[in-house]
Amino acid sequence: MTLTYWTVYSVRVKVRDRRATRRLLFTSKMTFNKDTNNREAGDVNSRVKQEGNGGLWDSITKAAFIMGSGILLLAAFGNSLTWHLQRFWGASGDFWQDLWTRLYLQYEGHPASLFYLGTMLAPLVAFWATNGLLLLVDVTGWPSFITRYRVQADKNSPVDQKKLWHAIRHVVFNQLMVSGPMVVGIYYLMSWRGDPLNAQLPTFHRGLMELAVCSLVEELMFYYSHRLFHHPTLYKHFHKQHHEWTAPIGLVSIYAHPLEHVLSNMLPAVSGPVLLGSHLSTTSLWYCLAFISTSISHCGYHLPFLPSPEFHDYHHLKFNQNFGVLGVLDRLHGTDGKFRQTKQYERHALLTSLTPLSESIPDAPKKLQ
Repeated sequence: MTLTYWTVYSVRVKVRDRRATRRLLFTSKMTFNKDTNNREAGDVNSRVKQEGNGGLWDSITKAAFIMGSGILLLAAFGNSLTWHLQRFWGASGDFWQDLWTRLYLQYEGHPASLFYLGTMLAPLVAFWATNGLLLLVDVTGWPSFITRYRVQADKNSPVDQKKLWHAIRHVVFNQLMVSGPMVVGIYYLMSWRGDPLNAQLPTFHRGLMELAVCSLVEELMFYYSHRLFHHPTLYKHFHKQHHEWTAPIGLVSIYAHPLEHVLSNMLPAVSGPVLLGSHLSTTSLWYCLAFISTSISHCGYHLPFLPSPEFHDYHHLKFNQNFGVLGVLDRLHGTDGKFRQTKQYERHALLTSLTPLSESIPDAPKKLQ
């Protein structure tokens, strides 16, 4: 009887001990897993935070490096560049001043006419001369060797004639009926602020500084206004027109809804000269450069020794990347992340040879289904 009692008691104690052991092991395992998960989550959060901070800091340092290098370059080589330009033209230091003085005296008493000549006629000539050459290739495919440099090889070969004429009509409307009245307003605004038609030209260094500032002002204003027009509410009513061209050509750089043309095309370009009180010579040069630059960005050809159009061409292809002009704000805001993982990003450089980058940096072979 006693033996039986102790036997049963021992069995019960062993069962209780096993259950307690299981509970202890289970609790320990859960605690270990929880600690491991928390530690892993903390590592991931820390890693993400570090990457985020690193990306932002990297962008800021790159922007500072670019701007700082530009300032140092101007300071170090400004006088040398001026000297070389003067020697190239075979003229004295008064060459440009003499040229301006003759033009100024010819329009004496008609300052508005001279202003419109510099801010309307000169940029229009620059725009249509550039795009006339590009259209020759787009429409006829001649000279054929240029088509090798097409960014999107399977597009606009040749360009759709009906679509092209529709774009031309809108471009001419924007230039004459939208940009024209704006330039009149800009003339009175700049005349009220100062004298854009001063008889004395700005110095060469002053002109370079103003062009650099105008570029930064354009980058700021174009980036944020452009992103605003990509908001779904505004996009479908306004900006969608511009993105009808997923493979752009130079002409469609100002193919846009009139409201977008005012806020996103014109204002970023004209604000710099207005803020700086620029001379007509600098303003006219800046407008011409802006027109040529945006035409190249949209041209669809990555040509040797010209700025790369890959950045903005990718924007037309994917819509949600690369909203700026210089790319500085895209880097800061992370709106070029997908672009930087593509072949287009690898090709986004100045082409210094005659071999198209689409051949030297070919697309990855497509996977077989």
